[in-house]
Amino acid sequence: MIPLLIILGPTAVGKSRVSIILARELNGEIISADSRKIYKYMNIGTAKPDEEERKEVPHHLLDLIEPYEEFSAGRFREEAEKVISQVHQRGNVPILVGGSGLYLKAVTDGLFSGPRGDKDKRKKLKQLAGEFGSLYLYEKLKEVDPLAASRIHPHDLVRTIRALEVYEETGKPISTLQAEGKQERDELYETTIIGLNRPRPNLYRRIERRTEAMFARGLVEEVRNLLKQGFHENLVSMQGVGYKEVCGYLHHRYGEEEAVRLLKRNTRRYAKRQLTWFKKDKRIQWINISENESAEEVVKRMKKTLAN
Repeated sequence: MIPLLIILGPTAVGKSRVSIILARELNGEIISADSRKIYKYMNIGTAKPDEEERKEVPHHLLDLIEPYEEFSAGRFREEAEKVISQVHQRGNVPILVGGSGLYLKAVTDGLFSGPRGDKDKRKKLKQLAGEFGSLYLYEKLKEVDPLAASRIHPHDLVRTIRALEVYEETGKPISTLQAEGKQERDELYETTIIGLNRPRPNLYRRIERRTEAMFARGLVEEVRNLLKQGFHENLVSMQGVGYKEVCGYLHHRYGEEEAVRLLKRNTRRYAKRQLTWFKKDKRIQWINISENESAEEVVKRMKKTLAN
């Protein structure tokens, strides 16, 4: 198995600096697991590592595609697996770093595609939901796949129907098929997952300072140049936090001060969503960083965790 170290956490928690220091000490190479850093030309708004940081240790999976191109978690998994293998073959430690939960999950657990589904069966299930309510189908799912039901919100009709579809098509619960896929991943990597977190007030202050620094470094000009190159604000890449707020300002929907406020607010909300996702994964070993703790001190604690 290939040893794989994963460092994750919410945006602005300090993953980048910590991972660079740790990579230097472990003879590691950093593989970005960030759904926004894959885009070319989008540097300031994605907090992409600069040239000096990239010189300190090798970084991978940055600047992969144009802002107008589509990219999926499945493609990320393919790209990441190739790089992880190459880093391992060089005798170095692959370190997957990021905050994009689905991308990380694609590598650690794989992505379950399952059967394509039967349109007639899906239509029938939707008709049942329309007649008896979504909870009726949810109760059906609890009967055939209680584990999947425990992971799905009772009012999440799309996922409930998908789970019932898979059961009807294969005769197996979707949770069983997902577990089989995860077992294959477990046989591929020997994974250690470390999560970084901070007290919420400290994290929010860091988000506010970083937002202000982005504007000072030229975020508005970066977005203006992207729009001049023809990258429309409705592109998926331009709808990311940092870009959609500045697009609103540049299209005169509000002033720059409001753009700053919106970016701070939306980044806080994004960080909360990330933490909600990560908290479900019991494999993560959490390190809570105090406000005045340096990146070097955090790395010392991480190395103790890795030694245990």
